[in-house]
Amino acid sequence: MKQALVLSLVFLSLFSCKNGNTPGQQGAGHSQLSTLLDTYWQEHLQLFPVEATGFGDNRYNDRLTITIAQSFHDSLGRSYTKYLGELAKIDSTTLDKNDLVSYRLFKYEMQMGIESLKYPNHYMPMNQFWSFTLELPQLGSGSGNQPFKTVKDYDNWLKRLAGFPAWVDTAIYNMHKGMDAGWVLPRSLVVKMLPQLHDVVKNDTGSIFYGPVKSMPDSFAAADKQRLTEAYKAAIANIVNPSYIRLHTFIDKEYLPKARATSGLRDIPGGADYYKYCIRFWTTTDLSPDSIYSIGQSEVARIEGEMNKVKDKSGFKGDLHAFFTYLGNDRRFFPFTTEKQVIDSFWSIKKQEDPQLKKLFNNVPKTQFTIRQTEAFRAASASAEYSQGSEDGTRPGIFYVPILDPKKFNSTGMTTLFLHEAIPGHHYQISLQQENKGLPAFRKFIWYGAYGEGWAHYCETLGNDLGVYNDPYQYFGHLSDGIHRAIRLVVDIGLHYKGMSREDAIKYMMDHELISEREATAEIERYMAIPGQALSYKIGQMAISAERKHYTEQMGAKFNIASFHDEVLKDGCVPLNILHEKMAEWAK
Repeated sequence: MKQALVLSLVFLSLFSCKNGNTPGQQGAGHSQLSTLLDTYWQEHLQLFPVEATGFGDNRYNDRLTITIAQSFHDSLGRSYTKYLGELAKIDSTTLDKNDLVSYRLFKYEMQMGIESLKYPNHYMPMNQFWSFTLELPQLGSGSGNQPFKTVKDYDNWLKRLAGFPAWVDTAIYNMHKGMDAGWVLPRSLVVKMLPQLHDVVKNDTGSIFYGPVKSMPDSFAAADKQRLTEAYKAAIANIVNPSYIRLHTFIDKEYLPKARATSGLRDIPGGADYYKYCIRFWTTTDLSPDSIYSIGQSEVARIEGEMNKVKDKSGFKGDLHAFFTYLGNDRRFFPFTTEKQVIDSFWSIKKQEDPQLKKLFNNVPKTQFTIRQTEAFRAASASAEYSQGSEDGTRPGIFYVPILDPKKFNSTGMTTLFLHEAIPGHHYQISLQQENKGLPAFRKFIWYGAYGEGWAHYCETLGNDLGVYNDPYQYFGHLSDGIHRAIRLVVDIGLHYKGMSREDAIKYMMDHELISEREATAEIERYMAIPGQALSYKIGQMAISAERKHYTEQMGAKFNIASFHDEVLKDGCVPLNILHEKMAEWAK
């Protein structure tokens, strides 16, 4: 308890107000800022048309920008510098509180964007976890972000897909540059990319890209159906398959032999500085690598103590590792035989929590929600994830669940997973942010990992409030997720800053949580692929939990949990220091 209190105090001090500006009355600066932000956002959507599609803006659905090109990065640098100059002309003392937050966020975004361009991360344009080669099949499947409702929609996709060979050319060129500069992926990640690329290549009707043809609306004219069917078959044969085959051949024959045996960013030229940037980008703090590492070790020890209490209360005789083995092998924790049973079980969790949500939230999203199984071609390297709905409400928020074998799907972590990825985690936060008419467009879609993932991880702690942790094994699953996020602090810093090997990181993870070697390997390789991202969950959760603890104690009977949650969510994603400041204003 004492340790938890100390950590809470540390987090509150970290996010103390650093900005001395006092919001003034709305004045001339408001219209200047609004015009600037709107101009920027419209330009951003044109520069990133696939993002625009994801946001539900369909004006650019036929476009594909090569965002990994050096020329594109150069143009981004000029754009960021231009907008910083325009922002400096606005007198921030004339802005109200909402505008001042927008001002600070925009300045922060432009400055971080400029700094990111110092590092040649486009030399590693794809990996086994996040890559356009994984996103493209989702877009073209007919069930992703790309709409397929009208003939124009179908033609838009063909035009967008026509740009993919140029993306492949640029990716291969960049990877050659990376091979020369020493900016290459670890070998263990590269070998995981090969089956992903291979599995996309299918003959016409068996291809995931044939999905829109299979679900073509009956309302289409016969001539359009025939034309589009032939066009989609041709696109698969002449664009999709050759492009994926070419990437596969290059990576197998040329890139893999040059891949590195090391695991962390510290082992590439300038990698240590780039990792420190990644820490600031993902945590929105100035925490040092050593301090994050220490926080992780402390949290691992604290949560292990809580796990032992649950184990003892369950009546299990044996140590914690024996309990892990029991939970990971006993058939009672593997009740499923079909994928549908797994999905239905998640729907049951939603039904169980629904009556209690109104006690914790005054505001709930209008965006619809659904649950889907992760597509087979990417399931092996995928984690459960949330895909946001569209701003206009035509596309629901989607909770994706990878199910490689339903008979091996462990049920103990399902409840905490649902609270994080679905409701009230990502679905509430992202949907309410997009639906907020008081935010300028760029703030509706802005994302800070420490806030967004921190909120979702914090939502896992609401299981008792929602009445879904009555089963001790589901509560143990919650603790397992908590220690998993704490372990991430240790192994992410370990891999990229302290020289921990991939194998030692896998062993550390398996020593401290209920996880198979296959699962631990996929997790560790994820952190190798996207440095620093894994830090955001625990850092953000601890910050939000510290705010709740502080105001619960300070306000006593006046504290209202629904009001607290509404305030945390109402301004959308913000860096943690701004979250701290606005919660102090709320408490007043």
